[in-house]
Amino acid sequence: MSSKLNFSRHPCFNANVKGRYGRIHLPVAPLCNVSCNYCNRKYDCVNESRPGVASAILTPAQALEYMEKVLEVESRITVAGIAGPGDAFANPSESLETLGLIRARFPEMLLCVASNGLGIAPYIADLADLEVSHVTITVNAVNPYIGQMIYAWVRDGRVIYRGLKAAQLLLGRQIEAIAALRAKGIVVKVNTIVIPGVNDRHVAQVAAKMASLGVEFLNCMPMCPNADTQFANIPEPTAEAMTGIRNEARAYLPQISHCMRCRADAVGLLNHDRSEEFRGCLSACSALASGAGNRPLAAAEIAEGILLNQDRDASCCFRSNPEEHKGITQTGHVSQGRSAQ
Repeated sequence: MSSKLNFSRHPCFNANVKGRYGRIHLPVAPLCNVSCNYCNRKYDCVNESRPGVASAILTPAQALEYMEKVLEVESRITVAGIAGPGDAFANPSESLETLGLIRARFPEMLLCVASNGLGIAPYIADLADLEVSHVTITVNAVNPYIGQMIYAWVRDGRVIYRGLKAAQLLLGRQIEAIAALRAKGIVVKVNTIVIPGVNDRHVAQVAAKMASLGVEFLNCMPMCPNADTQFANIPEPTAEAMTGIRNEARAYLPQISHCMRCRADAVGLLNHDRSEEFRGCLSACSALASGAGNRPLAAAEIAEGILLNQDRDASCCFRSNPEEHKGITQTGHVSQGRSAQ
């Protein structure tokens, strides 16, 4: 990769600079191809700071405009990332176009992507060409029998898998992707969501497998219980439990312990997030010319990875194209699930 990129200025991968350099998450990826039993993307509340939450969805052109406006005020931003609110590679064209625009306009900016790993493999050469330096893959289990308890379904193209087959498919794609990313010299961090009674005794095995693939860091993240999810009644793991889990995993991989479980539209320093301050700017950019003629849309419901929309105030604008998802079929252990319309 280009020598002009200073990798040490990534605050999420380097705790020593978290008070000096910041990041911006550009919410250009509303769709998701995996349904996790702890995730609920229906809500956007100013008081929520968690993955899967964003106040607006931007087109790539709007994301560039937003980036320019943020940098006028917050010059400490050194990393531009895509972390949803869905998955970057359930929305590959939007994600890659955004990264390309940022790279052309800000050649010294570090580019970062977070993904579940299901759909990233076909685009790894593109990421390398764009000099994306850091990728985070969320791997919650390396045993599919544990994985099947975590994922409600996995959507590969137009087919939805459930149960053990879904977990096997996802794990295979994750392993393939991580190996390919490392072969391109891209720094890989793995996030593991720690779920009490589900995978909390499995994290060391995840760490060992990821180390064998060349992953550089492991970020053990305590599950945040979300309403209206299958895991809503599972308590968040205690700080003491997380310390013990990280100590076990540290035998295999360096641990990230300063993660802030950021929103998909996070902006600013890790310890001084300015998402609320830039909320109005984000909404204004989402209403620029490329979105003109349509009222902003808010996510009313989520079915099989598709955001079903209803009109709402301009402070939130999730958009989805229903035509893009016609003909999705179901497979796996449950066959009576809904087809997205």
